[in-house]
Amino acid sequence: MRTSPSLLGDIPVGNWIDRFVPPAARPYLRLMRLDRPIGTWLLLFPCWWGLALAADGAPSVPLMALFAAGSIVMRGAGCTVNDIADHKFDAQVERTRGRPIPSGAVSVRQAAVFLFFLLLTGLAILLTLPPFAVGVGAASLALVFPYPLMKRITYWPQAWLGLTFNWGALLGWAAVRGELSAAPLLLYAAGLFWTLGYDTIYAHQDKEDDVLIGVKSTALALGRGTRRWLVLFYGLAVALIAAAGWAAGLGLPFYGVLAVAAGQLGWQVIRVDIDDSAGCLGIFKSNRWFGLGVLVAIVAGHLG
Repeated sequence: MRTSPSLLGDIPVGNWIDRFVPPAARPYLRLMRLDRPIGTWLLLFPCWWGLALAADGAPSVPLMALFAAGSIVMRGAGCTVNDIADHKFDAQVERTRGRPIPSGAVSVRQAAVFLFFLLLTGLAILLTLPPFAVGVGAASLALVFPYPLMKRITYWPQAWLGLTFNWGALLGWAAVRGELSAAPLLLYAAGLFWTLGYDTIYAHQDKEDDVLIGVKSTALALGRGTRRWLVLFYGLAVALIAAAGWAAGLGLPFYGVLAVAAGQLGWQVIRVDIDDSAGCLGIFKSNRWFGLGVLVAIVAGHLG
């Protein structure tokens, strides 16, 4: 009988990577976090929101597939950049010391070469889009590379992550319309506040270690006031998504489905226990359902 994967720190072991991937390739897939897809979903959904919001009816399935491939590659690139920059910190944290670089499975130089390959692949995907969208996509690199430094200089690195992770809302719209307007900008701002919420929850897993090694996060900045701030972050996210739908001329079904999706965020606020690391991780992962709910709401607003 097959046993379920266990964890080595935050790395799943005994899963499909160990069963089906040659040993030499396993550290690189783990460097990309391919065995932990929640980050890819959180990067992808704003892209799909932008595509859907810009569409005349249902979004293009080929474009959705293209953005899915791009999200896998660029999330892998972002994780690699982060792990190169943080490998000394990661070696000091119980949850992250088993990652490929601090564990010695991949050297910093090997990771850098792999990063170059991922960026070339991402560029090849980006160049299939219209010229204006290519420019919008390339501009995101100005946010990707500084991100690992933010936790060293500000208690709000989650805000920078929000700026980075939700760039796809702009890119998705630009890929369809060839321009930017109020609707995608509002959607982008909504994604920023969504990320502030879910990544603050995530950061509560590491707050004790962060204090010891001297890095910063909103979990440390907000502390016991986290729940109140989540109400603000998630409330602004929903309000801005609603404003984006209004700016795009979506129909009434959009607002009804969005209200249901907003209930998922309310559930997070009620259930979160900032002293329960496993619970924080589970709530963080649940955000894929909110992302899916917003996508369904946008499509319903076009078709209803």
